[in-house]
Amino acid sequence: MRKWTTADIPPQDGRTAVVTGTGGLGFETALALARAGAKTIIAGRNPAKGADAAARISAELPSAHVRFELLDLASLASVTAFAARLADREEKLDLLINNAGVMVPPRREVTQDGFELQFGTNYLGHFALTQRLLPQLRRGGDARVVSLSSVAARSGAIDLDDLNAEKSYRPMPAYSQSKLACLMFGLELQRRSIAGGWGVTSIIAHPGVARTDLLHNAPGRWSGMGLARTLLWFLFQPAPQGALPTLFAATSADAEPGGYYGPDALGETRGYPAPARIPPAALDRTAARALWEASGKLVHGVGN
Repeated sequence: MRKWTTADIPPQDGRTAVVTGTGGLGFETALALARAGAKTIIAGRNPAKGADAAARISAELPSAHVRFELLDLASLASVTAFAARLADREEKLDLLINNAGVMVPPRREVTQDGFELQFGTNYLGHFALTQRLLPQLRRGGDARVVSLSSVAARSGAIDLDDLNAEKSYRPMPAYSQSKLACLMFGLELQRRSIAGGWGVTSIIAHPGVARTDLLHNAPGRWSGMGLARTLLWFLFQPAPQGALPTLFAATSADAEPGGYYGPDALGETRGYPAPARIPPAALDRTAARALWEASGKLVHGVGN
């Protein structure tokens, strides 16, 4: 695969995109989609950051159709309210980018609904959001859902008996489980779309190791991981580069339904979009079905 960049994004005029996350990869993804002509909705939990992100895009692209909408993925009530507002304002949805996330808080924290924060935000919130938006996605033209995984998914394991880390919490294994769950969800969503005739394409991407504030926000700027992010910044590729696999998955005609894409160099930590290696655990279809069913029960039947 040649070196794909934002210059290769086909025109997105007439398409409506939702991107979760207001900074870092989310911002760069929203900026690129808006530049290509998509009506872009930036969805996040912080109104000030969200308004600023939309304003920055509008300042750079005065003709862009971009707005911020409040969405807290750590609250199922917020997910439901967001979906209801979107249904009122947008008849169809063409792109859903499940990007937002939290990473390795040092102590176990929970969402408003009592889920472990990483599993609840990174995976369950997006699981519920996708389910709520399926009617509009099915009305979209060649609609795509892009779910963000991570190289950390390689070391992940799904513990169906302790999805919320109530018995034992360790920051990185909990994060890895959440990102493996995102990957398995993306693969299972494609299978269910085919079986149900939904006409929605599901593709998964990961950014490699990108220079964002993720490690500053959760473990903290003065944690070991936060200091590594600050002092070893040169090991992290710039956020615009990290967003390329997501944008490839969202827009390229070469992106395969049910495909998984990440950077092409240094163990998929940096570079240009290319097919990524799927961990064996993510290919377990029985486990994927069990995770889907368990997730539906956790979010009060949304996934059934």
